[in-house]
Amino acid sequence: MFDIGWSELMIIAVVALVVIGPKDLPQAIYAIGKWVRKARLVARDFQGHLDDMMREAELDDLRKQALKARDLNIKAMVENQLDPKGELKAAFDLPPEMTGATGHAGSPPEDAPRPPPADPLAEAAALPPSPAEAAPARAPAAAANSDTAAAAPAPQPATDSKAT
Repeated sequence: MFDIGWSELMIIAVVALVVIGPKDLPQAIYAIGKWVRKARLVARDFQGHLDDMMREAELDDLRKQALKARDLNIKAMVENQLDPKGELKAAFDLPPEMTGATGHAGSPPEDAPRPPPADPLAEAAALPPSPAEAAPARAPAAAANSDTAAAAPAPQPATDSKAT
């Protein structure tokens, strides 16, 4: 900061001692210390404000870059780079008769009247039961058979009461 060596400091101290005097020198050093402290505080505050302004400028640049990236249409950019005249897109576009507008071969045209929807209850009754529906119906019957087998007493050998 200041290029002051020890020899210059000694000369300043001797001049201060002669000019201010030994009696008022401690108060003068104390006042100079306060001024230096205030100057450092102002410099630190100024540096903090400069850092804040730099940070805000960087954030503004980052915000602009983020908005630019958000608004970037990558699909259009890639299409423009790969096919600027649209020749590839035209080559791969299907004619209207091959698209879903007319339907598949064998399907009724979209303009044709549709048959009325059938009764869903009648359709459900006509369908055979699915394996998932049939399994629970058999499970209680099997459980009942196993319960009767467990509940029935096992046959015991006949013993003669007279023999004992």
